[in-house]
Amino acid sequence: MEGPRGLWVMYQNSRVMLEMADFAARNDAGVDRVMVETLRSDAMQIRVCVLMALAQYGFTKASEGVRVNAFRAAALYSGMAARLTSLLQDHAAGILPDFVAAM
Repeated sequence: MEGPRGLWVMYQNSRVMLEMADFAARNDAGVDRVMVETLRSDAMQIRVCVLMALAQYGFTKASEGVRVNAFRAAALYSGMAARLTSLLQDHAAGILPDFVAAM
């Protein structure tokens, strides 16, 4: 995870993944709205967990609370990436074939 740097990357990437899900929802009426809402929720939870972990890290270095929040953010991030990949494969493969293949 690379400590605080990796957490910050997850924070930034969660916004990008959310924008991709919103793009798919805007451009394909068949997109599962529940999945898009789940992705939105995941993005917000990732951002909160990362900010909490970074704040705790600044005060206490790698305490138990930091590890818990970092692990939670990483787990949410992995799940969000998997759901977004599924969404793109189902609804945007024709538009973004190289991107979907790369994931």
